[in-house]
Amino acid sequence: MNPALRGIWEHMRDLGLGALAHANRHAAYAAMENPRWPELSVLQAAHAAELLIKACIAEEHPLLIFEHLPRSTQALGTHLDLEDLFRQGRTIQWSDLPERLWAATGFSIPNKGRFDSFGKLRNGIQHFAPPPGVDAGEETLRFVFDVIDPFINQRWGLFAVDYDEDYEPYVYFVHALVSREITFLVSLEAAEQFDHWDVNWSKVSPAYKNEMQARVKKALAR
Repeated sequence: MNPALRGIWEHMRDLGLGALAHANRHAAYAAMENPRWPELSVLQAAHAAELLIKACIAEEHPLLIFEHLPRSTQALGTHLDLEDLFRQGRTIQWSDLPERLWAATGFSIPNKGRFDSFGKLRNGIQHFAPPPGVDAGEETLRFVFDVIDPFINQRWGLFAVDYDEDYEPYVYFVHALVSREITFLVSLEAAEQFDHWDVNWSKVSPAYKNEMQARVKKALAR
């Protein structure tokens, strides 16, 4: 493999995690100066998922993320290089990601139905307008924790709750999740901050409360 291609997957993963933190911030909070944060969070979460899935595929081999590769007659030198891919390569599309991921790695997209529907929501917001009656921020959070969270945990042992741009991690972001009764995987770092979570457990269902508190205990026992 060309050495210039070896580090592609790590760069893509880091960029995807940055987009995930941005999506979580915009989905869970409100900004008076920009009322479009919820819709922007949809675009950012979709971008994060695309980058993270492609990073997983590229970890096996970077050329597997491409739908179209330059021909030898189009290459600038004697070997396929990054510049050739920038000029002539075309990566696979959103709808093709699940099958390519499975073929390359054996992994399946968690909750594929939500993956598919979120792709349609992303397209609608990006090209037209948010559908009436849709809470874009909540849709983003449910996509993140139904799809991205289990995916990055299975592949790299990461937790989506750890990626948020708030200066007080886990305090207000967790509140946004708990108030919507969104289940999420609990990292050790999040569990250690449990006493600081800004959460009123009396306002959620007993089943949800028991599930999340059990996840905290499990994280602390690892």
